[in-house]
Amino acid sequence: MSTLQQQARALGDPTRHDIFRYLADAARPVDVPELTEHFGLNHNAIRQHLAKLVGADLVVEQTAPSSGRGRPRLRYALHPATDSRWGVMGPYERLTLLLSEIVRSGDTPVEVGRRAGRRLPLGAAGAAGPVAELADQMARQGFDPVVSRKGDAVEVVLRTCPFATTALADPGTVCELHLGMAFGIAEAVGGLVVDELEPKDPRRAHCRLRCRVEAPGPPAA
Repeated sequence: MSTLQQQARALGDPTRHDIFRYLADAARPVDVPELTEHFGLNHNAIRQHLAKLVGADLVVEQTAPSSGRGRPRLRYALHPATDSRWGVMGPYERLTLLLSEIVRSGDTPVEVGRRAGRRLPLGAAGAAGPVAELADQMARQGFDPVVSRKGDAVEVVLRTCPFATTALADPGTVCELHLGMAFGIAEAVGGLVVDELEPKDPRRAHCRLRCRVEAPGPPAA
């Protein structure tokens, strides 16, 4: 069965379609308790619906930062590659809007990407620090990041390029948009400086985003 057929079957159930739309409208990761309260279903029923959506690559499952004892909560958000045929904005629709803003405003791709990064709603990962928030936001945009840290130096390997086809034709514009987006996220969350993006062949991805954690300044007098 093709991915498209799997997705159509997953969304054929009215309740599952409503859960998918709820996640789309939330524009942030949502946990099972929130969904059970909203839909009036028990946890097992919600988890079964979510498992179908995850299996069809419509939704991604994320682990929330630990807040103490017990197992970390799971959160759910739309898969970044979800196609626009299901009534949501796909990755290339997002890219089209950014490219249109470049043409309309006359600003550089870095500046347009920076504004886009600042506009992203900060999630619960912010409680775990700026590095976790940056990684969470890049994951939600489809970059599949892996973070390594040594002291204050941070490297984020972006294992997937959500705009690989366009990046192959115009790597300068797309990579500068990505760098600007990282700038904007870091500025919005605070405590993190993005230094550079080392681009790679978009077909293989693994671009490297190099950052550093800023020490908090002295308290105001």
